[in-house]
Amino acid sequence: MRVFVLIFNAHTENEGIHTIRVGDRNKILMFESEDDALRYALMLEAQDFPTPTVEALDAEEIKEFCESAGYEWEIVPENSDLIIPPELNVEETDWQADSQNEDTIEDTSGFQEAPQESELSDSELDRIRRQLEGLL
Repeated sequence: MRVFVLIFNAHTENEGIHTIRVGDRNKILMFESEDDALRYALMLEAQDFPTPTVEALDAEEIKEFCESAGYEWEIVPENSDLIIPPELNVEETDWQADSQNEDTIEDTSGFQEAPQESELSDSELDRIRRQLEGLL
C-alpha cells in the first residue's frame, strides 16, 4: 500500500523523516491521502519548521524501518479528522545539527536534545543563534 510521509531535506545526504514524540518513543505518521499530508506539512511550516516534502512510499518499507529503529507508526486514514502537529517541538534535529557538536546528546530516535541552559557557553549560544538566523 502506498502512503505519504513528510521528509526534510529530501534527496540529500542530510535527509530526515518527520516523527512526532509520544512519551519516550517516536512515531511516523503515514497518510493515506496526499492532500492530508500536504495540509499537515503546511501546518508544520506555519510552526516555523523547514518546509517538508511529501513523499509517496510503500507502507511496508516504513513499517520495517520503524521496527529496525524502534519507532512506532500510525496510518492516518483518508478524510479522517484533521491531525494538528504538537505545539512543542524538539530543540534541534540531527539533520540540522552540526555533526562536530559534542555538547548535544543524541538519542536513538535520531533527534538530538539540547543541553540544559546552564550548560551552554557563550560561544555555543552564539553558534545556535547563527544557525537560527541562517534559517531566516
